[in-house]
Order: sequence, then structure tokens, then C-alpha cells
Amino acid sequence: MSNSTLAKRYAQALFELAQQKNILTEVGSDLQELTKVLNVSPELLTLLSAPKFSIERKKQIIADIFVGATPEFIHTIQLLVEKKRVNEVKLIAEAYAEFAAQAQGIANATVFSTRELTAEESANISTAFATLVGKHSLNITNEIDPSLLGGIRVQIGNHIYDSSVASKLERLKRELIG
Repeated sequence: MSNSTLAKRYAQALFELAQQKNILTEVGSDLQELTKVLNVSPELLTLLSAPKFSIERKKQIIADIFVGATPEFIHTIQLLVEKKRVNEVKLIAEAYAEFAAQAQGIANATVFSTRELTAEESANISTAFATLVGKHSLNITNEIDPSLLGGIRVQIGNHIYDSSVASKLERLKRELIG
């Protein structure tokens, strides 16, 4: 079984549990915090994978580090340690975020522009394109691309909406040249 399939199964189980208990946001925040901790201190993952320490000791380390986290989150991480699947935690966090966003009617979008977007521009783009794809709102990531010359290009999943000056010039060039 591939790692991403396994991670999705764990993420879906955690998501369904969090949804039943109405703690989607809290568990999502705990997973984000864990991801941040692992990015700053990858040694933690090594420690939790090390055969030198007993599983009970590793579970206690998790409980000590994430003392303010939800019990569901702590139990899931402890289960991953027990099943020797703790290396999957980043993929699980990503998959959980996707499930939660889908359930809340939110999609991730990347907006390419020639300059940094203001908060108002991001909000307007989110409103306009969210209705286009049937979502309530968009989480926008802004990427600067000077080759656009002007306008924006929005990518939501596999869909790309391009209203950049560069693409308009390219279309005009094809029409004129034939």
C-alpha cells in the first residue's frame, strides 16, 4: 500500500472523528502545529522512530509535548507510533487539511500576479472565483510572476483561469499569424 493511500486512510479516520465531535478546526490546528514542530526539529521524528525507546516512552513524549492538544489528535499520533507509521504524519496532515477544506466548502487557489495582492484584492478574487467553482471561499496563495506583464492567472485544483496580458498577447499573435 502506498504511503499516500495509507496517509489518506488515517487522515479520513481522524477527520470523521473530529467531525463527529465538532472539533475540525482544533484538530487541524494541532496537525499544523505538529508539522511546524517537525519542520523546525526533524529530530523529533527520528526520536519517535528510534527502536532504542519503548513505545510507551514514545507515547509519553507525545503526551508531554502536545499537552494542550485535543485527545483525538494525541491518540492518533500515539497510534502512529505504535503502528510504526509516524513517518506518515506530514502526509496525514496534508490529507486532513484537504478533507476539512472540502467539508467546509473551501478550496485552495494559487493566484499568479505581477505584484503582491492587497487584502481587498484577495478577498474580491476569493469571492468571484469561489462561486465559479461552487465553493464558499478560497484560501489564496499569491505568487509573483513578472512574466505575466499584467492581469492575473488563477489556479484552483486542475483548473486554470488566465486573464494575464501575456496570454492575451499570445492569443492575439496566434489569430494574426494564423
